[in-house]
Amino acid sequence: MGKVKIKKSDTWIDMTPMSDVMTLLLTFFMLTSTFVKSEPVKVNTPGSVSERKVPENGVLTILVSPEKDATGKPTGEGQVFMSIDNVDNLESSLMDMTSQFNVSLDGEQIKNFKGEATFGVPMAELKQYLSLSSQNRAKTIGTKGIPLDSINGGMSEFQMWVNAARTANQDIKIALKADATTPYKTVKKVMNELQDMDESHYYMITNLKKAEDE
Repeated sequence: MGKVKIKKSDTWIDMTPMSDVMTLLLTFFMLTSTFVKSEPVKVNTPGSVSERKVPENGVLTILVSPEKDATGKPTGEGQVFMSIDNVDNLESSLMDMTSQFNVSLDGEQIKNFKGEATFGVPMAELKQYLSLSSQNRAKTIGTKGIPLDSINGGMSEFQMWVNAARTANQDIKIALKADATTPYKTVKKVMNELQDMDESHYYMITNLKKAEDE
């Protein structure tokens, strides 16, 4: 008896619809994702029941570090760092500050500053800091911080940065972010600096506290 030959047929599946769906999903996640900025110090914000959200754009964030690092080693009085989400406002603030302190930066140093997610170095050390490699800047900035002491009885460098940011964008929002373990006196000092500038409206960045946490 002869063998029955089965006719072979190729199965063809159109993958175009699946490719379109994958492209749409990828585009969606790219447009809606919020990337976490690297910070010079790790800050664990305190819990709060408030659900008021900080604006996503046009924000000057003030970061107050804890007085001790993750290993319990004292770091000082709690350094102050800043970040401005708008690159144009950031550059305008930098130009304002360098003009006031007679600090001359070249193109590469300005580029490095604009590439930093967070800044916080005394103006006297800014030029030298921005000349370092990215790896050395990341290691150095955590030991620095923006000075809060007044200059010759006038404004402090911290207040001058806030004023420069306000000059660059008069509608800029201010957000204060401090560690849960940062002593109140340190945070209060920053608040007093803002109050002396009539900056009494600002956001406090906290973690949302759930009912079971109470």
